[in-house]
This record gives sequence, structure tokens and C-alpha cells, in this order.
Amino acid sequence: MTESAIDTARPHLAVMVEELTKAGAIRTPEWAEAFAAVPRHVFVPRWYEQETNDQGIAVWRMQHLAHEGRLVRVYRDTTLVTALDPDTAEKVDETAWTGIPTSSSTLPSLMAGMLEDLAVDDGHRVLEIGTGTGYNAALLCARLGEQRVHSVDVDADLIDTARRRLSSIGYEPHLAPADGRNGYPTEDRFRFHRVIATCSVPDIPRSWIAQTHPGGLIVADVDLGIEGGLVCLTVDAEHSAYGQFTTTGGRFMAARGDARTYPRRERTPYADEAGTRPTNVTAADIRAHYPFRLLLAFHLPGAELVYHSDETTGTMSLQLQQSDGSWARVPLAGDRLDTVTYGGSPEIWQQVEAAWEWWNDADRPGQDQFGYAREPDGHVAVWHLPDGRRWDLRPA
Repeated sequence: MTESAIDTARPHLAVMVEELTKAGAIRTPEWAEAFAAVPRHVFVPRWYEQETNDQGIAVWRMQHLAHEGRLVRVYRDTTLVTALDPDTAEKVDETAWTGIPTSSSTLPSLMAGMLEDLAVDDGHRVLEIGTGTGYNAALLCARLGEQRVHSVDVDADLIDTARRRLSSIGYEPHLAPADGRNGYPTEDRFRFHRVIATCSVPDIPRSWIAQTHPGGLIVADVDLGIEGGLVCLTVDAEHSAYGQFTTTGGRFMAARGDARTYPRRERTPYADEAGTRPTNVTAADIRAHYPFRLLLAFHLPGAELVYHSDETTGTMSLQLQQSDGSWARVPLAGDRLDTVTYGGSPEIWQQVEAAWEWWNDADRPGQDQFGYAREPDGHVAVWHLPDGRRWDLRPA
């Protein structure tokens, strides 16, 4: 590692490690040492920060380390967006764009929590899905040694850039440009002790399980539609993966097969409005409780949670919608917060109210009170660990 890079970063690294340790994200001396040894700014020399410009437009403003005082911002506990989808990005001035982020340097506390959940030991071989900037791969190299770290990313340019940055501080892990949903590209029966994914998937790919040693762990973010979360799963000899949601929150960008952009999702037109009625579940209830949103995803697999603006009144609502065009929404403000309006099947909000009643009766369990399993035949189920209440998310 170049002394100039680590010397420049050392005061900021010490502060960051102390903050992450106090917050409980770093829990072991080994990971404290790894985070203290890797200068984050080497991997994020420029990034985007969201702001509202003079015209009232939400834009992504490019930031550079070359500007005085910005080094400290790289060592804050924040996600740094590093790339935008070119299909949605539009330049609005010399340093700002609109658009959807496609790559980032993850929140350090989230990275630390996931790496601690990975429970690595000396000698373990690890596969990382989603190389991105290369920072997480560097942390793994610092902890395990570069020859035991493999990482893939769908973007070949990101791989090339990450390889240069990793090499500049003395690390040469195994990097490969590939669709990470297919695991590590190799013709050998290659297996890993640990798999960690810094992108979200709708369920755990069969390839990840096949490339994990029996008894090995997978830590990944599953996106269930309305909400998702990080799971820590043990792989067995029959190619099942089972475990539970972790206390660490997720919400990574979705895995994709195209290096530059995300496929556009085709949606059925909204059903006509069918009715309005009182409800005991408000938008504030849903927004305030992450575990409840996760429970809603169990009840309504495949549904989406979006913000809706009425074209006539401008009223903002929280809306649940399904692929058949059915929807239900509750307002975010005003004097009718306890009113739901729906189109198509009324079952959506009936499920919301049933989930709310169950969650409160069960003393509002956190996300780590729910198990998750993917069977060899593709069946996916979740359950409430204390009483075994079960939801099937994906039939076999």
C-alpha cells in the first residue's frame, strides 16, 4: 500500500472506525483493523450528491476530492453514488445531472454490519457479488488476504477501474466481469466458504448456493417488492439455504444483466377507482415501521410500494399496487389520513389491515424475528421464528 494514501487518510480513518465501533457496526478487532487499513478515498475520488437546484429540480451534483475540504466527506457514514443510468441521466448544468443511480460506495456502517454477519475466519475463501468501486473487496483483502477474495461485477469498466485502484494500494484479488447472478465464472467445481452480495435479488440464485461449501454462509439483500432485507443463510449438502433476516438493514441497488442500465418494467394500467372507506392503518404507520413493511411484502409478494400524486389536486399518497393493475392508497397529509381509496380488487388493503393486526398482536416483532429459506426446487418461504407462522413467497 502506498504510504501517501494511508497517511493522508489515517486521521479520518481513525475517526470513522471509532464511530462505526460505537454504533455497533464494527464488533470485532479484526474488522476494526481492516477498516483502519483501507483508505476509502482511493476508491471514491469523485461521486454525486443529491440536491435541489435553483429551478427546484432534484439533481445529482458531482463532487471531486480535488476540492478543498471534501476528503472528510468521503469518511462520513454515508453512501456515495458513483454512477448514473445513462438512459435516465440528463445534464442540467456543467456539474449536475438528473437520473437513476446504478453504482455506489455503500454506507460504511452497512458494509461493516454485513462483513461482521459474514463471520469469516482465517483461511476462508469469499465471493463478492458486485465489485463496484472495489472498496469492499479491499476490506476483504485486508482481513483475509488477496488470494482468498473473488469478486464479480456486470460492468467491465468498473472491474478495470477497481483493479487499478486495488493495485495502487497493494491488493490483487481475483476480479471478473460477469453477471453476478450466475456466480463466479469458472469451469471448475469451485466453492466458497462465504458469499456476500452488495446488490439486491428477488431470491437467492441457485448458482450462489451451488458455489458455497456445505456449512458456508450467504449474506445478501432480498428484494421482496414492497420491502426487502438482508438475510444470513447457511447452505447445506442438499443445496438448501436457510437462516433469517439480520438486524442490519439493506436496500441495495438491484442486480442487473446490463452493465449500463436497468430494464424497464412493464406495468398494467391502473384499474379504475372502485371505492373509498375508513381504515385503521395510515401512511404514517407504514412509513414508520420497517419490520411492518417487510411483513407486508410477505402478505403481498410482488406488490410495489410507491408515492402517488393526484394529477388534479396534487395530493400525495402512499400507494400499494399489484401487477394486475389493482391499487390502494392512503394520503400523506390532510384531514382524511384514515381513509383508503382503491381500484380493482379490495383485497390489497384487507391484507394490509390483517398484517397490521397480526403484527401488533405479536408485539411488533423486528425483522430478525423472521426466518428465510430457499429449497433446492426453488421454493422460497419465510416464517415467524417464535411461533412458526409461515408465508410461501415462491412456489416450487
